[in-house]
Amino acid sequence: MAHIAFIGLGVMGGRMVKRLLDAGHTVTGYNRTRSKAEELLSVGMYWAATPRAAAEVADITLSIVSDTKALREIAEGPEGVLAGLGAGKVYVDMSTVSPAVVRELAAKAAAQGAAMLDSPVSGSVATLEQGQLTMMVAGDPEAFKKAEPVLLDIGMKATYVGESGQAVSMKIAVNLNIAAQMLALSESVLLAEKAGIPRQTALDVLTNSVVASPLIKYKSPFLIEMPDQAWFNADMMRKDIQLALDLADEVGANLPVTQTSDTYFKRVQEIGLGEKDFAIVIEALQK
Repeated sequence: MAHIAFIGLGVMGGRMVKRLLDAGHTVTGYNRTRSKAEELLSVGMYWAATPRAAAEVADITLSIVSDTKALREIAEGPEGVLAGLGAGKVYVDMSTVSPAVVRELAAKAAAQGAAMLDSPVSGSVATLEQGQLTMMVAGDPEAFKKAEPVLLDIGMKATYVGESGQAVSMKIAVNLNIAAQMLALSESVLLAEKAGIPRQTALDVLTNSVVASPLIKYKSPFLIEMPDQAWFNADMMRKDIQLALDLADEVGANLPVTQTSDTYFKRVQEIGLGEKDFAIVIEALQK
């Protein structure tokens, strides 16, 4: 079993570490807020004082953080992950961030004889806990071969998609679709309600119709009662929409539906609901 470092022990990261520990890996973790690590420390995870210290003791370092700024904060500087890398080591970032920044950091890792992969995930807390998470992976193919067994202890499938930055580009393409589906589901429900159909009845029809994607099936209950803890909040969705629009500008793609999604997720933030699960976009349509 490889010695794993894991940076970022939030809603997703903490559960990933638990799966790695259950699979028999030695895991050294780091998080800006140590209190979030206490439960993992109680079941066998080791603690590192900095991202660098975690990476120094590991064969493979994984990270998952909220945005591009947070990735730079954990990766760069004298106490960052990159400073702890050396020849033959592999760094896998699983965040949804700027592809250009991923490529920049991967080049810095390569200059130290290490390899950095981008490997964002598709799925929710529920799919992670069920072992059904899927991953896209990009970067050095040999590094992928080293990291793949570890990734498959987290989820069920890791698909290699190409050069550095292409996995996170693919994830951004996935997430713009999620935003559009949530907005369309909200429109369907509100139109049905205006026509006199109870919300629960409308959702029962929609979740058993041709439009019933996995996303719609697991998000529909949130339109009846929002969860206490957001699995993926509206602020994060807006961040991913902005990444999509930035990437579209870079590569020359036309994203009119995503521009519409941006309008309504921006409205969610303006009415102070950005920390709610992104299903809260239905409220922006009602304002």
